[in-house]
Amino acid sequence: MFDNYQVTGKKATRNGFGDGMTELGRINDQVVAMCADLVGSLKIQEFIKENPKRFIQTGIAEANMMGIAAGLATAGKIPFATTFANFATGRVYDQIRQSIAYSGKNVKICASHAGLTLGEDGATHQILEDIGLMKMLPHMTVINPCDYNQTKEATLAIANHQGPVYLRFGRPSWPIFMPEGQFEIGKAILMKEGTDVSLVATGHMVYYAMEATKILEESGISVELINIHTIKPLDDEALLRSISKTKCVVSCEEHQRNGGLGDAIAQLCAINLPSPQEFVAVNDSFGESGKPDQLLDKYGLGISDIVTAVKKVRQRIT
Repeated sequence: MFDNYQVTGKKATRNGFGDGMTELGRINDQVVAMCADLVGSLKIQEFIKENPKRFIQTGIAEANMMGIAAGLATAGKIPFATTFANFATGRVYDQIRQSIAYSGKNVKICASHAGLTLGEDGATHQILEDIGLMKMLPHMTVINPCDYNQTKEATLAIANHQGPVYLRFGRPSWPIFMPEGQFEIGKAILMKEGTDVSLVATGHMVYYAMEATKILEESGISVELINIHTIKPLDDEALLRSISKTKCVVSCEEHQRNGGLGDAIAQLCAINLPSPQEFVAVNDSFGESGKPDQLLDKYGLGISDIVTAVKKVRQRIT
């Protein structure tokens, strides 16, 4: 079923970012790394070791970091401003809007520890609104890769993309299943063709969607699985092509239902192809402390929740 997407190990998506930064440091001398006192968490130690003059430690001053990043971009550098997703968006939204997005500065905002899978750090750090915040900003590209390989490729790709980018990734060790060479900004990945439902997932939820697909196929439901790593710009063509065939869609994301991937798909369909849709996402709630897999299950993002959503949406097809 997933011959091209076999699990080859486990590693955190933030490690993919760190290894991507190491490679960028060797091939692009315009890249500058910045961090708000979280070097170890962002896995950029090797970049700093190899490029000490291209690293700026701003300390716990995220707003200042965004201002410095905007200035570096004005001078022709490619700044990668790194911290936790909660601090990279909610804490500094004004600075991002005014100094980066408004003028389309070539700043890469790279945010780790997003979503419920941050785990034990709890609700104050488990930001579930960041995709919505960032995709509403004009000029901003929003990317949410699903595993180590895809995160590394996304890190390399955004250095060559002109304009502001929000790159979101996570803390926990997570299955590696994406082959190299499939990442292109703005292009969805069709992981499996099917006829009964379009199952669209982003970030960590892509792996859960794969596992749910196996269960659904065993029960006779033909699933078309789409990996959406770029939430803005959304691959409208790929989504509409799939939904026009299956007549229904389920969106899966480690984010609030409001403002995320599901919202973007619903808007697309409302304008072009009204279709039944179910949302696997956090429903207007903050998180709490706990193990990543336990939190995903508790807040309705488990594999069984995806299976249930697919069966429910198929009952709504007229």
